[in-house]
Amino acid sequence: MKNRLTIAVFLCIGAVSAAIAQPARTPDVPYVPTPPEVVEAMLKAANVKAGDVVYDLGSGDGRIVITAAKKYGSTGTGVDINPYLVEVARQNAKKEGVADKVKFEVGDIFEFDFSKATVVTLYLMPDINLKLRPILWGKLQPGTRIVSHAFSMGDWKPERTIDVNGSNVYLWTIPARGTKDPSEAVKPDPKASPKPRAAPSPAGGM
Repeated sequence: MKNRLTIAVFLCIGAVSAAIAQPARTPDVPYVPTPPEVVEAMLKAANVKAGDVVYDLGSGDGRIVITAAKKYGSTGTGVDINPYLVEVARQNAKKEGVADKVKFEVGDIFEFDFSKATVVTLYLMPDINLKLRPILWGKLQPGTRIVSHAFSMGDWKPERTIDVNGSNVYLWTIPARGTKDPSEAVKPDPKASPKPRAAPSPAGGM
């Protein structure tokens, strides 16, 4: 009887742990780690240094903010919707001796507050980058650097494009307040009144 109870308790704990480890919703992108040489190129492109605050949106195993903290002395936060990957990243930070400089949070990148970032790193997908773009423009301070592995941001032209063994790294900087996102230039103002159409000239008129 005692053995059965012990087994039941362990099964219950396992079920609870498995439930906790499940993402709140389906992740936007599959987990694919960024190669170390690309991580290095991203951090160099953004000119990361001590005093910078690096946010990695979709942080996976935490390698980008961990490398930034260990090599350049920055602080950082990784955000991922997958609790299991967040725990892996936390353990990696401890192993690398930078747990006092970085933290990892379970969160949705479209809702998470990353407004304190001076550098934002991404390895997402083209459609996710485009969906995230207006949020980046709205939340981040002018001068914040954004670096993306592999995918651009539509008609927002990067300042630099770097080839790393066949993988592209893109760099942008958030512009001054009042600058319009290029994507907004072609959007009609929903509040604007439609202009009256000119009456057609009568047939045979002057």
